[in-house]
Amino acid sequence: MKKLLLTSSLLALTSSFLAPSVFANSCPDYLNVEARKLHSDEVVDLCEVTNGKPVLIVNTASNCGFTPQFEALEALHKEYEDDLVVIGFPSDDFFQEEDDEAKTADVCFVNYGVTFTMVSTSAVRGSYVNSVFAYLGDKTAAPKWNFYKYLVSADGESVQQFNSRVKPDSEELKKAIESVL
Repeated sequence: MKKLLLTSSLLALTSSFLAPSVFANSCPDYLNVEARKLHSDEVVDLCEVTNGKPVLIVNTASNCGFTPQFEALEALHKEYEDDLVVIGFPSDDFFQEEDDEAKTADVCFVNYGVTFTMVSTSAVRGSYVNSVFAYLGDKTAAPKWNFYKYLVSADGESVQQFNSRVKPDSEELKKAIESVL
């Protein structure tokens, strides 16, 4: 009886220590990042933004032939907002982003009505790549142009890459989204 009581006590004690770490690890490491919102002083915790959901991550640019994809990305965001998180990462790695974040914000928020999370401009490849795109590059490949899309499973383990020519409203991308929901 003493042995049973001791075992039960140890299990209760062990589970009380394990439970917080299980919850703390529910966010994939690559999202354990704070990022400044586009043209704002506000900082967002990407773990909180994604809240355990699959994520569509896109490197964007304001002056690119693919910039009109913002419209279809916003439509995806609205269609799947309860199940999928869309995050835009403006980048000037391909020399097609505004130098002034206010102008980038105008393109996103005013011209295209973007309501999904847009973070401040950063590198998505090369020596100064941000940590999110470093992870995505390791899992697949660095973007070769603007509007590369990365669909990441909720646990962060599965990453599917779609090039710029794959439109956000394409059958290919929608099927992939449905497969991770």
